[in-house]
Amino acid sequence: MTHSKPQGFLAIPPTSKGPGVLVLHAWWGLNDSIKAFCTRLAESGFVAFAPDLYHGKVADNIADAETLGKALDANFLQAKAEIAEATMNLNELVEQADRGLAVIGFSLGVYYALDLAATNPEYIRSVVIFYGTGDGDYSTSRADYLGHFAEKDEFEPQSNVNNLEEALKLTGHSVTFYRYSGTGHWFFEPDRLLAYNQAAANLAWDRTLAFLKHSFSL
Repeated sequence: MTHSKPQGFLAIPPTSKGPGVLVLHAWWGLNDSIKAFCTRLAESGFVAFAPDLYHGKVADNIADAETLGKALDANFLQAKAEIAEATMNLNELVEQADRGLAVIGFSLGVYYALDLAATNPEYIRSVVIFYGTGDGDYSTSRADYLGHFAEKDEFEPQSNVNNLEEALKLTGHSVTFYRYSGTGHWFFEPDRLLAYNQAAANLAWDRTLAFLKHSFSL
């Protein structure tokens, strides 16, 4: 079955093959940090694709990002449809598609990553989320979860993180949430100069890589 090719950034491993990882960007859009993250995943053996949910627009300040994020969320059904399409396209690209895919969401992308695992459980085997939460019914999900959260986050109260952790544990699958001391929102993104925490980012990367490799039995 052929689908129209979604807009986005695709990174292929040196071996040209590997498990698939869908990357859902933060409210900044598909910027260089997300592209670099996909490239890093590819260098580690994964086929990574980040759909461009803003269709070419990128923000570099909070006001513009908020505007783009609100516009996306107001049209969330289209966003979900584009993500579902990207999921099917990525699944067709990878070998052993029956192993399923991983999805990684950053901030704004977390809501859509959590939703994807619940609405397309046959595709998603593992979910990684960075400093974002969601509020939904995840009972249909078959995925394992890894979460990276800031200690002091003005955008995500700890109560939201705790509530999500409890909701995901009800799925009966593995749920591991880490909270990184001395960090705030966007601590993983090197272009957010005031928020970036290299030590926490390196640890989150190592944990993510180990989680993905275990998930795909690599």
